Parts: sequence; C-alpha cells; structure tokens
Amino acid sequence: MDYQKIIEDIYNKVQEFADMGKQADYIPALAKVNPNQIGVCLKTLDGKRYTCGKSDVRFSIQSISKVFSLAMALSSVKKELWTRMGKEPSGTAFNSLVQLELENGIPRNPFINAGAIVVADVLLSNLPNPEEDFISFVRCISKSQTVNYNFSVARSERSQGYLNAAIANLLKYHNNIENDIEHVLQFYFLMCSIEMNCEELSDAFLCFADHTKEFNYQNVHLTASQVKRINAIMQTCGFYDESGEFSYLVGLPGKSGVGGGIASICPKNYAVTVFSPRLNEKGNSVVGMKFLELLTTETKESIF
Repeated sequence: MDYQKIIEDIYNKVQEFADMGKQADYIPALAKVNPNQIGVCLKTLDGKRYTCGKSDVRFSIQSISKVFSLAMALSSVKKELWTRMGKEPSGTAFNSLVQLELENGIPRNPFINAGAIVVADVLLSNLPNPEEDFISFVRCISKSQTVNYNFSVARSERSQGYLNAAIANLLKYHNNIENDIEHVLQFYFLMCSIEMNCEELSDAFLCFADHTKEFNYQNVHLTASQVKRINAIMQTCGFYDESGEFSYLVGLPGKSGVGGGIASICPKNYAVTVFSPRLNEKGNSVVGMKFLELLTTETKESIF
C-alpha cells in the first residue's frame, strides 16, 4: 500500500473543504489559532511514517486527551470505573446538563465532558502526583519529552468554563465527585490543554492499534482485553453526537477534539492523525472527517 501517495492525493482533494466551518472561538485562546492549516501523519505498526502538510505543528488536543485519561483510570481502578459512568453513546451534545440530570449524575460515557470530569476526579484520587504523572505518561507514549500543557489555554478555558462548572456541581450533588470541584476542573482543563502535533499523536495512538498485546507504559498497565474495550468506546463514543456518522463514513475507532485534531487507528495496522482547526456544528474537524472518509475508501481498510 503506497500510503504516501494516497495521503498526498487526499490532501489535495480535501482542499475544497478547507474554508468550511470555523475554529472553536468560544475558547478565547483557540479563537486566535490560524484556521487555515492542515496536517496529516500516518504511522504503521512496523515503524513506517507518512506525513503531509503541517504535520509538525502542535495544537491543543482538547478531548483527544480523554483517551489517555481513560487508559490511566482503567489501569488504576479497573472495572470499578464503570460504577461511576456508562459506555453508551450519548446522543446529545458533549456538554449536556439535561441528560446528566435525568440520569442521576451518571455520565453516559468517559468521552463526554461529564464523564471526563469524573475520570479527572478518579485520577486525582488515585495518582500520587496527578499533573506530573499524566504528562509523563503522554510523553512516554508519544515518544516526545517536550510535549507539555499549555497553561494559558487551560486558564482561558477555565475563565469561560461556566457550563463545565455546572456539570461538576451536578456531579458533586449526586456524589459522583470525591475531590474539591475547583481542583477537579483545573485538572480537567489542564489535560485538555496539552499540545501535540500529528506525528506525536499518531505515535501515542499507535499504542492502541495492536489490541492483541498488553499495554505497559510507565505505571499504566492494561490487558489486551482492556485495550480492545477502549477502542470499542472510541468507535461508539469518540465523536460526540456525531459518532454514528463517523463510524458510518470512516469505519475506524478514533477521537476528536475541538482544537481541530482527529486521531484514529486501523487495528493491527496503523494510527493516523489529521489536524485542521475549522469545525462543523458538532465540534469535529470538517477536513479531518472528510480526509479519513476518503482514506478508508481509497485503502479499503476499515473495521467493517
């Protein structure tokens, strides 16, 4: 498979979508990002790398970080995690309060905001040094010691994070938050603020691409079965309330973020990341969605 030629051809094809959508301007720091950027990196399990465009430009990974926090939480508390949240698609916006209230403070899954806030609480309760441990883990799986939090982005999100604060308070009301609410929110926003480029993200997701092996990175240890289940949740819940559409069009497990990134895996084959800041109304990268749809169409490689 000539992946380099394929991604270059698709890169040219998606240029017609490059002006569609807009960046996440409700987060002040992200509103300043140049929206006219497209980066791609595909890395195979046998060590080959294929890149195109701005693959070395770092961006705020936002909700993509929820895959890493889920891995750490599962490693820490194992199946006990599922007593505090579900594994089902939400069918509503990622920051919905209505669904959380109706379901008595139990988030539908770990990738919507409510679920990820609970995961942040779990990590605060179970990691010796949560902020240091989390970034150390991400550096390990991305093979980059310079990956870091963007503290100005985290502060920017907290300054406008009224809805997430409401979610955290509702979770606390239903006894699904153990720690101080402000501490939980600050850690949640900090995890979302991590900046990585397409190459680093593809390396990080390559760890999930082979679900036949145990996952052992730093102090995070997952069975092959747990890795398989993380991939399943990415398949069904990784794209907010557009997860069904992504599964229908692309057919790969993955996770998006409102920073414009999408990271995805083709099990036992490769990890691929696309970065383009302009989002559709669901909060997913317009170009990223189209690029990955064309990729699995051209290669005929999907899980279906």
